[in-house]
Amino acid sequence: MSTDIKVPTLGESVTEATVAQWFKKIGDTVALDEPLVELETDKVTLEVNAQSAGTLSEILADTGANVEVGALLGRISDGAAAKPATKAERPAPAAAKPAEAKPAEPPEAPLSPAVRKLVAEHAVDTATVEGTGKDGRLTKGDVLAHLEARATPVPAPVPTAAKAPEPPAPAARAPSPDRREERVRMTRLRRRIAERLKEAQNSAAMLTTFNEADMTAVMDARKRFGEAFEKKHGVRLGFMSFFVKASIAALKEIPAVNAEIDGEDIVYRHYCDVGVAVGTEQGLVVPVLRNADRMSFAEIEKAIETYGRKARDGKLVIEDLTGGTFTISNGGVYGSLLSTPILNPPQSGILGMHKIEKRPVVRDDAVVVRPMMYLALSYDHRIVDGREAVTFLIRIKSCIEDPERLLFDV
Repeated sequence: MSTDIKVPTLGESVTEATVAQWFKKIGDTVALDEPLVELETDKVTLEVNAQSAGTLSEILADTGANVEVGALLGRISDGAAAKPATKAERPAPAAAKPAEAKPAEPPEAPLSPAVRKLVAEHAVDTATVEGTGKDGRLTKGDVLAHLEARATPVPAPVPTAAKAPEPPAPAARAPSPDRREERVRMTRLRRRIAERLKEAQNSAAMLTTFNEADMTAVMDARKRFGEAFEKKHGVRLGFMSFFVKASIAALKEIPAVNAEIDGEDIVYRHYCDVGVAVGTEQGLVVPVLRNADRMSFAEIEKAIETYGRKARDGKLVIEDLTGGTFTISNGGVYGSLLSTPILNPPQSGILGMHKIEKRPVVRDDAVVVRPMMYLALSYDHRIVDGREAVTFLIRIKSCIEDPERLLFDV
């Protein structure tokens, strides 16, 4: 008896994944709930665990294969796996009668869903394509290369008079070690990030307005209450909770920044789901603080800490990343002094935080040194006017420079 390993439901609007890696090889013993294979979607990576104990007997989707929800990845057999026979151990085929002799056929190998679909669409005879995958299986690249070669016409020879001798080909130069190149296929997540960023530039009338905030009051509040806050709530009081709270105050005042365009309609949201951009080794992800307008400072900081840990461990799930009405990105953690954040479609606004830098500023006609941060608001000009964008950013600036406003909602 065997158990099928299938692609699970991947989440809202996600129908396909790429096999990132197998943790087991054919013949390995498998325990119940043990991770078998890692799948990569355009939003997260996830592990498929064993539904039964036994031995991994088949792998039907190799690393790099594109698979759809419900597709068969492999099988687990009960008990010990049979050792694959080597060429020397395989029994010789019985001699066939001369009248019954048939041409030898290539061994059948299961095709991944993506390869099977490509073969069917282009009527490819798989016997004419050499497979480079494991055990000689066909990969998507094999089929694409075959199709490209098939589509390239062979030019007919042109009759000419006496042909002049061709000059000798230049001697091939060995590549210089300091000009080495490496070609690496983009991950599905990186491709999706590229698509969404380009989509934002192509579909939205994106503009950015800038301002700066004096961080003295926030830094003083963290200094005065940070220790007591951490002792009571078990989490550090960071800068992000102040900016989330300030953004919510601004979103309530300028609801267009919290809205989105849907066809010929504008959808105004009366709740605030704030996305907080988190950088990972795989790329930028944006987990969402749902109903952030109902959260306390401690709840915001705890949620951000949890998301950061899950992002580093690759444990974010689709539900963590879907939705969001506004986004905050903190390039300051990487040392960015000023940048233009790109919208996270279909949202209409994104706030960019930056590095805190001591700079001379004028206060009461005197030049003083203050810890300053440049703020950037990118917005969709189709729905947000310039006056609204500037007002929104000034509202955030006032809440950061005077955090007591957040307590009294003024």
